[in-house]
Order: sequence, then structure tokens, then C-alpha cells
Amino acid sequence: MAPSALLLTSCTASGSGEGTADPRPTSTAAGPSERDLTEWAQAAIAAVRGGTLIEAGVERVRDGIQTEPGLSEGTDYRLTLVCAGTGAARLAFVPARAGAEASVPCDESVVRQRITGGEFVRIDVVGAEGATGVVAWQIDAL
Repeated sequence: MAPSALLLTSCTASGSGEGTADPRPTSTAAGPSERDLTEWAQAAIAAVRGGTLIEAGVERVRDGIQTEPGLSEGTDYRLTLVCAGTGAARLAFVPARAGAEASVPCDESVVRQRITGGEFVRIDVVGAEGATGVVAWQIDAL
């Protein structure tokens, strides 16, 4: 009978209509919330920022990053990535000569990559199987 009472209490509390629920995950025994991970990753990026900002963002690891920034031919840029969570992500470029493939560990390490602009450059970051958390990224002109 106790499990039924717990279920009823949960349903009643969530459907009460009082106030608005915050849809963001909160810290649990499983680890920090997505909001906390985002703040940590953005703070790590801000701590090493340099150059003129071209483009930046934060994405869930499972969603990945796919961007085609307008980078000037022959100009050097710096891509900075921080993954906060668990697992790792893989960084790749099209064309491959724009930058080197790299593994991005989701341990809040800062990964920096020099990239060369061209007519077309695509940056892809894909989470490894089971990776969770967020990836903050920023492209700066040097």
C-alpha cells in the first residue's frame, strides 16, 4: 500500500497547478544539473578567452555541434571547447585540412584547436556512446 500512496502523492503534487514548474534538471544523486554543467563549461571558456569573438554556443552532448561559420580564407582562428559531464565527444572538420580531429573529454578540460578559414568550413562535435552533459564552444579570430 505504501507504493500506491507515494504514487498518488507524486501525481497530486505535480498536478496541483500552483506556480510554474522549472523544466531544468536539478542536482540529484546522479550528479550535477544540466544548468550547473552549462555554467561550469561557460566559465571555463571565459577564463581562456582571447581574440575577437566570431561565434559561440552551448549544446547538449547528445545533440552535438554542427556549425558552418563564415571564416575568411587563409585567416587563423581558435576554436575552444569544454565538455562538462561524462564520457567524451569527437571533434572533426570538413574539409579535414581546416583543423585536426580530436577527442574532447567531458571532464571540464579546455580543448583548444587552431583552425584555418576557407570558402567552406564545417565543425562537427559528436558525443561518444553514453556521453552526457554539455559542450560549450567558441570561435575567436586571432
